Amino acid sequence: MTVKVNLGTLTVASPNFEHGQRIPDEHTCDGPGTPPELTWSGVTEGTRSFALVVHDPDAPLINGFVHWVIYNIPAEVRDLSGATAEKYTIGKSGLGNPKWEPPTPFRGHGRHHYFFHLYALGSEPDLAPGMSSHELLARIKGDVICQARLVGTFDRPQEQG
Repeated sequence: MTVKVNLGTLTVASPNFEHGQRIPDEHTCDGPGTPPELTWSGVTEGTRSFALVVHDPDAPLINGFVHWVIYNIPAEVRDLSGATAEKYTIGKSGLGNPKWEPPTPFRGHGRHHYFFHLYALGSEPDLAPGMSSHELLARIKGDVICQARLVGTFDRPQEQG
């Protein structure tokens, strides 16, 4: 079954940073590394669950780096914070860990962009814990009815000395 993606009203935001702006140190390797809070609105009718993938395409790896994979988020949920993220199913980060991996670009590598992709799904797929982002996206591709993204940036200047 193919589902048409609605590019309409779904939006994802963070009270911690504005779209296109720098992610505060508290959510990175230069601070405690807690995940940023996320909120969303404009949910499309027919949404039965959500999934989230956070990806850094600027990482010097073939496919960039995945910082967070969360899924099986119920349709009635409209926010996600580090504390509530543990209620949902966590997939594998780029390091193979079931957790938020804070931004940690190499010093002097330049500005990295962190894409927080939120997917509204028209089903409640039975998804096992520990899926990679590629596995998750392959499983949900026919169920995505709407998607939104928030982009944050982070860089670490070259150390002087």
